[in-house]
Amino acid sequence: MNIEKLVLHHFIHEQIGTLFIDNQLIQIIAPESIVGYCQFKHTIVLGKFNLRDNRIDDRIADAIEQRTQEQRAQFCLQMEVGANQAGLRYENDLLVEILSPGTKRLYWKNSHKQHMVTVDLHQGYTLSDEMVQQLLQPKLRQKEVLGDNSVLIAQVPTYHVGVLKVNGKIEQLLTAGITAYWRFNREISVDMVDTRLQALDVAGQEILTKDKVNLRVNLVANWHYTDVLTAFEKTAQPVDLLYRELQFGLREAIGTRTLDELLENKNIIDEVVTKHIKARLQGFGLQTVSLGVKDIILPGDMKAILSQVVEAEKAAQANVIRRREETSATRSLLNTAKVMENNPVALRLKEMETLERIAERIDKISVVGGLDQVLHGLVNIQPKNS
Repeated sequence: MNIEKLVLHHFIHEQIGTLFIDNQLIQIIAPESIVGYCQFKHTIVLGKFNLRDNRIDDRIADAIEQRTQEQRAQFCLQMEVGANQAGLRYENDLLVEILSPGTKRLYWKNSHKQHMVTVDLHQGYTLSDEMVQQLLQPKLRQKEVLGDNSVLIAQVPTYHVGVLKVNGKIEQLLTAGITAYWRFNREISVDMVDTRLQALDVAGQEILTKDKVNLRVNLVANWHYTDVLTAFEKTAQPVDLLYRELQFGLREAIGTRTLDELLENKNIIDEVVTKHIKARLQGFGLQTVSLGVKDIILPGDMKAILSQVVEAEKAAQANVIRRREETSATRSLLNTAKVMENNPVALRLKEMETLERIAERIDKISVVGGLDQVLHGLVNIQPKNS
């Protein structure tokens, strides 16, 4: 033997190996072993595996079953799951893997205590609370369970309910909390439903009025579920049904009325849509609490026309008010003149009031001959019978 061509391999405590010669498994190499070989005419492949990652590849497992059955019992642990069962594999009493029905698998024996528990899927699709906690516990340690995608975990928040569907059929409502269900041999899903008051926006609806004016309308509706099961039994998407009926109600309210009718009674849209929704959604498990139009947007040219109309109306109103005030002022002057005609004293007081107003605008006044001369000089008052 040529010592220079000798190859040595050391296996530590946590390692196990397989020796293949010409693609045939010859033996399993135990931990803490030393293997030496010389490669001449034969192809030698030596595999090393960490016992902590103890799942054996299916191809190597088949070779072990066929070639080294005696060593299999010494170094391997076989786990087999029936056609209508699920397997729960534990290491040191902690769940580490879920095996699907019909699984047959080999694992390396290591320092951990390993065992498997089978669950009969005929007994139901709901997992026990203990199993749910076992599934959630590894996630708290940041170590997920292998095969956990075979379980649907439904976490229903507060103020919500879950609609459980099995093979497309609604089974029950789930209250707030955590439940889990097997996915094996069935199609299972849970839809989360918010039971609180919700707002639905119907934005950007372009609708023609009866007189062919194109309006863009934005509407909002506040609604909630009155019967969740009924809502999901009668329609796949209850919110979509509500949205469509709100659209139809808007078209009924706007399309059958002229622009002038809509502008004269701005609440007519809300009233018509509310009546429409109440009639159409009866028996569907949905109810609108309130709804209203947020915006009505007119085309650009229509805005200009309406602005001109409003401006003309306001100008006419202002002109009427101005004429009314002028008439009132003229009537008041006429009444004052009639009073002064027969009352010289009142006329004299009016003269003095007028002089006072004039004096307010004059910086300097020179008086010659007394105040009486000023009055007679400025205004000549003749007695009635002169």
